[in-house]
Amino acid sequence: MIEIKNLTKSFNDDKIVLENLNCTIKDNAIYGLVGANGAGKSTLLRLITSIYKSDSGSILIDDKEVFDNEEIKQDIVFVPDDLYFYSNYTLMDMAEYYKSLYQSFDMNYLINHANTLKLNINAKLSSYSKGMKRQCALLCALATKAKYMLFDETFDGLDPVIRKYFKSLLADLMIDNKRTIIMTSHNLRELEDICDNLGLLYKGSILFESDIDTIKTNMFKVQVSLKSDFNKSTFKGLKILSYKKIGSVATLIINDDKKDSRVVLEKLKPLILDYLPLTLEEVFIYQMEALGYEFNEIV
Repeated sequence: MIEIKNLTKSFNDDKIVLENLNCTIKDNAIYGLVGANGAGKSTLLRLITSIYKSDSGSILIDDKEVFDNEEIKQDIVFVPDDLYFYSNYTLMDMAEYYKSLYQSFDMNYLINHANTLKLNINAKLSSYSKGMKRQCALLCALATKAKYMLFDETFDGLDPVIRKYFKSLLADLMIDNKRTIIMTSHNLRELEDICDNLGLLYKGSILFESDIDTIKTNMFKVQVSLKSDFNKSTFKGLKILSYKKIGSVATLIINDDKKDSRVVLEKLKPLILDYLPLTLEEVFIYQMEALGYEFNEIV
C-alpha cells in the first residue's frame, strides 16, 4: 500500500507544485490520477519513485519510507511521459538493461508480446515511431513484474487497437500477480474502463477521489414531471447535486447512496420518471459543481 501524508514539493523558482497532499492507494488496484497539464501529476509520480525528494511530508510504501530505499525501488517501475532511450540501443538492449536491474524480469514475456505487436527487437529504437517507442517502454516495464507500476500519460501516441491491447495486459497483470498500478492522464474517458479508483489533482492537492464502481452506481440523472407545479423543494429528502427545470420537466442529478430515491419519487405519482446513466466525466463535473468548482477550469 502507498500512503502519502502532507506531501509538499516546490522547485527553485519557489513555485509550489504540491501542497499538503494526502492520498492512500490500496494494493491490487489500478488508480487513475487525472488533472490538467501542470497540475502536478508527473511531479507526484517522481516523488513516489524517489526521483525527486519532497520538501516535507512522507511517502510510505509497505510501511517503509521510499526515498533512497534500494529495497523498495526493486518493487517499483516507472514509465515517464518524456521517454528516453540510449541512442544506439535496440529493444533487446533495453530488455537486457532492465533485466540487470530487476531480478523478476521476464524476458520471454517481453519477446512474446513484442512479436505479437510486430516490434523488431533487434532494430534500433531511434528508428521507431513515437507510438512504437511507447510500446517498447510499456513492455519493458510490464516484463519487470514489479509490484508497483507507475505510468505517466500511459497511452500517449498509441492507436485505439494498441491501447486496448495494453489495457488488457495491465488488467491481467493486476489480477494474476496482485500488482498495484498508478496511471495519469488528463483524459477521464481514457481511464474510465480500466481504473478501480480515480483521484482528481488540482492546485497541488487531491480535490476529489472515489471508487469508480461506487460512484457510478450511486449517482444518476433523473428526468421527472408531475401533474401539479413543482420546484426543487418538492424533492426534499433527496441528495440533489444539480437541479434544472425546462417547462414541465425537471432534470435532477442525485446521489442515491441509500438506494431509496425511486421510492421517494414514485410517491409523488410522476407523469414521467426516467433514470439515465452518467458518464464518469459527468459524475466529476457535478461533484465539482457541488464543491463550488468549475470542472472546465480543473481538467
